[in-house]
Amino acid sequence: MASVDYFERKLDDKRRLTIPAELRAEFAGGVVITRGFGSYLHIYPVIVWDHDVEEALDGDILDERIADLNAKFRTGKTEATLDAKQGRITIEQHLLDYAGINRSVVCVRTGKYWRLTAG
Repeated sequence: MASVDYFERKLDDKRRLTIPAELRAEFAGGVVITRGFGSYLHIYPVIVWDHDVEEALDGDILDERIADLNAKFRTGKTEATLDAKQGRITIEQHLLDYAGINRSVVCVRTGKYWRLTAG
């Protein structure tokens, strides 16, 4: 079976994104949603955030590059869990505004995390 590396969705009226059934196990432990490097969002499985991102952000306290990355990814960071019935996560309005997302979303796997852009 081929892996899912791309999907498109429309957010519902409550700003919920439905995760494809094939990907729900990846996010079963929870989801971290942050601003991306550009005008888009990153969605991380909690385990990736905890083991990879946190480790990368835990650098030299006087390293300005590390400080800038911390500010970028922690500003507006939210955590969510998939709802049990339909595998949805709610995306906060301030993050949608940052990424210019109204309703249509394009999701692309970028290694261990996902990039969400306006569709």
